[in-house]
Amino acid sequence: MVEGTTFDKKSLLSFPADPKRWDWQKLAKHCIAFANSRGGTLHFGIEDQADAPPASQRIDTGLPDRLRKGIGSHCINVAVSSAIITLPNGGEVLELTILPSRQTVAATTDGRFFMRVADESKPVMPEDLPRLVAEKDAYVWEAQATRKILISQADPLKLARFIADIRASDRVSAFIRDQSDAEILDHFVMSRDGVLTNLGILWVGRREDRALLLHAPAIQFIKYDARDEKVAKREWSDFSLNPKELIESVWKEIPDWREFTELRDGLFPEPIPHYDESVIRELLANALAHRPYTTRGDIFIKLYPDCLEIHNPGLFPLGVTPQNILHTTIQRNRHLAQIFYALNLMEREGSGYDRMFDVLLSRGRPVPVPREENDRVIVRVERRIVRPEVVGLLAAANQQYDLRQRERICLGLIAQHGLLKATDFSRILDLPDETRVRTWLGSLLAKKVVLSQGKTKATGYFVNPELLRTLKEKSPTTLLKIEPHRLRHLVLEDLETYSVDIASASAISEIHKRIGIEISAHKLKRALGDLQKSGEIGSTGKRGRGAGYFISAKSRQIPPLN
Repeated sequence: MVEGTTFDKKSLLSFPADPKRWDWQKLAKHCIAFANSRGGTLHFGIEDQADAPPASQRIDTGLPDRLRKGIGSHCINVAVSSAIITLPNGGEVLELTILPSRQTVAATTDGRFFMRVADESKPVMPEDLPRLVAEKDAYVWEAQATRKILISQADPLKLARFIADIRASDRVSAFIRDQSDAEILDHFVMSRDGVLTNLGILWVGRREDRALLLHAPAIQFIKYDARDEKVAKREWSDFSLNPKELIESVWKEIPDWREFTELRDGLFPEPIPHYDESVIRELLANALAHRPYTTRGDIFIKLYPDCLEIHNPGLFPLGVTPQNILHTTIQRNRHLAQIFYALNLMEREGSGYDRMFDVLLSRGRPVPVPREENDRVIVRVERRIVRPEVVGLLAAANQQYDLRQRERICLGLIAQHGLLKATDFSRILDLPDETRVRTWLGSLLAKKVVLSQGKTKATGYFVNPELLRTLKEKSPTTLLKIEPHRLRHLVLEDLETYSVDIASASAISEIHKRIGIEISAHKLKRALGDLQKSGEIGSTGKRGRGAGYFISAKSRQIPPLN
């Protein structure tokens, strides 16, 4: 297991032979931190840089009981269990399991508070304590049954869709898919003893029951012009839709999502959407899955001429900041997030922002910018393409070298900046030091996709100029594999230029020479035949060598291909 939010490993040196020398403050700190987060496990007996204990290691059988009693006398609101377990290599470790403190705040007996953030146990400052207390209500909201709504009183269509989606999901185990409807609801904490929980009402409840939840989600879309004045508005506030339906409705009913920018790809324009569908869906899923449902406020989608902003009520969970969001995940609604993942509505825990970084950088756009304000979290996504040439570079490099996600992110950042210093790399990705940059770069340096200059903090990374030249040479413009719809469009453009009427009709050999002789003659004949059938072009004489082709009146000034 990897050290992180729910797991840590410690040396047996934590337990000197003399129990009076045990560092109870340090041991209590880690237990408090795990309890105030999501719970966790400590394995004592694994040294730093090691993945397993020595194969011959054996644990004193009295150690688990002494540890459990000591934790109980140095911590408040902490429940633990301890046992000796044998790992696959035969070595033993002392396993300490800390249960999450869902409705109370865990503390040391001398009044100190801690929180697990990534792989560290960090102190909770006095000013953050009220926020930690408030988070406890948010953690238990989804599993509560505040109103007695029986499963039989659920919306039958929503219930049937949910069960069908779960059984069709490749992210759900066969064991769960084969269970009864009631067992599936119980598994996802949507029901308890035949009664729908708040989560169950949110997802499969009737509209009138969802409306009576404390703070069921509502979404407002507002579009602004260049003078910052509202020009369009759309609301989803009648509580008739569950979270999945909200995401689908927002995506389908806002026409602005279909707008795109055209980049030239050889002879043809490449449509780059202003806002990628996967990014929009991930932002909405994050807003719905991670918002505190004990806090009032609508989700706002604000569309400006140059950017998009998603406003979500409530602050980040304690321990998550705009800087560390790529590396730190503290779930506020764990069971709701589990459903989002099971239904393919969002990525696995901690990987949503990685995916957005990947998609936006591959489109030549800046990375998303999250920020916290007094009562909300705002994520800004820019529309502009910083460097259009980055789009082709990343596509070609990924195809040739089969890059991993982190490598694509790094390559995109370097390509956008031209030369990226190690210190700037660390700042953008919130890495603890410059040495971690190489971990993210992965094989880019070894494959010489990226080169470096300088040493330590002064190291700068840039795209290998030879790679840029090689990729360009390996990807010449070719029409050999031209798609039928592109070929038809190319023929129409040619005839609009050279054959605007019957008097200037062009022979097939002339068209072939002008648009590209590498195109198959058979493909060209088929395209001309299809265009004739649709009435977009006319012809003189019989179809074949003696025929001449010209653009029809209805096809003149054809729109650009998209």
